[in-house]
Amino acid sequence: MGFFDKLKAAFTKTTSALAHEVKRIVSRSPRLTAASLEELEAALLRADLGLAMTQQIIAAAKLAFETQGRAGPDFVEIAAREVEQSLCKGDARLHAQPTGLTVVSVVGVNGTGKTTTSAKLAHLVQQRGEPAVLAACDTFRAAAIEQLKLWGDRLQVPVIAGAYQADPASVAHDAITAAQSRGAKWLFIDTAGRLHTKNNLMAELQKVHRVMDKKLPGAPHETLLVLDGSTGMNALNQAREFHKAVKLTGLVITKLDGTSKGGAVVAIQRELGIPVKFIGVGEQPEDLQPFDAKQFADALFATHE
Repeated sequence: MGFFDKLKAAFTKTTSALAHEVKRIVSRSPRLTAASLEELEAALLRADLGLAMTQQIIAAAKLAFETQGRAGPDFVEIAAREVEQSLCKGDARLHAQPTGLTVVSVVGVNGTGKTTTSAKLAHLVQQRGEPAVLAACDTFRAAAIEQLKLWGDRLQVPVIAGAYQADPASVAHDAITAAQSRGAKWLFIDTAGRLHTKNNLMAELQKVHRVMDKKLPGAPHETLLVLDGSTGMNALNQAREFHKAVKLTGLVITKLDGTSKGGAVVAIQRELGIPVKFIGVGEQPEDLQPFDAKQFADALFATHE
């Protein structure tokens, strides 16, 4: 199964209900009435697309039907186009520094998949011939260091780790030194999971970033927030708070397999303007892939027979 097929399969819960509702509403009337537009708006909101994106889609649909009538594009085509255009506004590339080491900090709340994401990202760049190193800066969660080391062994990526309860900032500092001495192109920092509502934990993350910047000016060069795709609009609150504490450069959406909350990805990007850079739809290393706005929009609104 190709990645696009996995993506469509991942959205089955979202899209089967959404496509069915849209088809039912639109087929009832030769034109969009106030009542049918209200129903369509409710269906889009139930898919977690958020108010701003939903209103944008409804406005585009009204304009298309007013100017082109039933001969114009159907509602699903309009919705997919608007979502794609919105998601295309951010720069979805992972930016390497022109020379030397590029440091990527991987952040998020507990249980989103930061450790596996860090390892998969390292694997992805190494597949392009760009040497990577992993840093185990989650020094508090039981077995976090061992988990990252297992991934490192599996994917043949060196892992820099300290002792449990060690200062995460110190581990990050040492990891930069080690990565530079190895001539690595990338360093992925696996940070501890932290609730976005805990000020002390967010302050600790800021300290880790300050220490990295002091060791290597400009580091971290990318800060990726890993979001669990199944949490829906709660992910938007997480993104808001992390973005306030540390400047986010991109989002990684994991656990899209089996979720009915895929639309939240659109709502987050629409409100905060932070580009989605990678999405994950499975457990295998190759199941984390660079984000493609058109594929995502097409999969989100695909009809599943």
